[in-house]
Amino acid sequence: MASHRRPKQTSRARVTVLTATAAAAVALSAQAAQAAPAKQSVKTVKAKVDALYEQTEQATEKLNGATEKQDQLQKQVEVIQDEVARQQGDLNDLQDDLGTLASAQYRSGGIDPTLQLFLSADPDSYLDKASTLDQVSTKQAEALRQIAEKKRTLNQQKAEAASKLSELDQTRTELRKKKKEVQGKLAETQKLLNSLTAAQRAALAAEDARSSRSNERVNLGNDTPASGRAAAALAAATGKRGAPYVYGATGPSSFDCSGLTSWAYAQAGVSIPRTSQAQANAGQRLSMSQLMPGDLVIFYGDQHHVALYAGNGMVLHAPRTGTVVRYESINNMPFQFGVRI
Repeated sequence: MASHRRPKQTSRARVTVLTATAAAAVALSAQAAQAAPAKQSVKTVKAKVDALYEQTEQATEKLNGATEKQDQLQKQVEVIQDEVARQQGDLNDLQDDLGTLASAQYRSGGIDPTLQLFLSADPDSYLDKASTLDQVSTKQAEALRQIAEKKRTLNQQKAEAASKLSELDQTRTELRKKKKEVQGKLAETQKLLNSLTAAQRAALAAEDARSSRSNERVNLGNDTPASGRAAAALAAATGKRGAPYVYGATGPSSFDCSGLTSWAYAQAGVSIPRTSQAQANAGQRLSMSQLMPGDLVIFYGDQHHVALYAGNGMVLHAPRTGTVVRYESINNMPFQFGVRI
């Protein structure tokens, strides 16, 4: 006779474990899907890279400003400290002179003047000595006045030196912060570039190569520079085509944007400020239609990029990290105004 045993039921605990395992598997699958997003298009990545490079250049110009301020403060501190040392030397000399006068007065005037006159066998001789003592007292008073004045000047200069040193210390702290910001932006950009596939990297490299080739056949027209110095500055910068962009660099083998323009004008014998924001205020402002070769061209609302106008709607500049000094259309960036030096 067949047995009619009832099938063994799955325990409630076992059902719970299986359910939990299945749920965990679903969750892990969802997390894996989130951790491996679809590859971004080259166009999307390029837009992100360009935005990061622009942020890097903004930070670079702030770094340049802090560097320039540090250099200026350092020179001011050195001048003040030299003056403090000179004034201290003068004060020491005055104090030595005063000591000599005081010793002479003591030796000449150690006895009460009335008694000296009474005891003197030669009153005329004493009167001559008394006149000398009056002169010594006058010199002593003048020496005291000079010493007091020197001390006031010295204290003022010491206070100024202390203030400048404090400002210099703050600037150095700011400089370290700005440098770290630039390096962080560059690291972020590199991380994004490293995430690209080999094909995407090749596509970006091909685009850069096209930009370089287009620089070999640029039509600059026949515009005439506004002045001899503008012509000389543009000629100097033209000779640096192909030099790499390096943040904070001012030549002669590498440049950032304002490093190139300040170096170029220095070759023309003209000193202009270091940063693009300061260069924006270094001369006469121009509209786009007024530009002539050698004029500065300021880009972006915060004026963080500067180039040299090359003619026929083209500028010569150091664009960003990973590029070289090259020609580019003036319309590739948001034009603000020109500056004639």
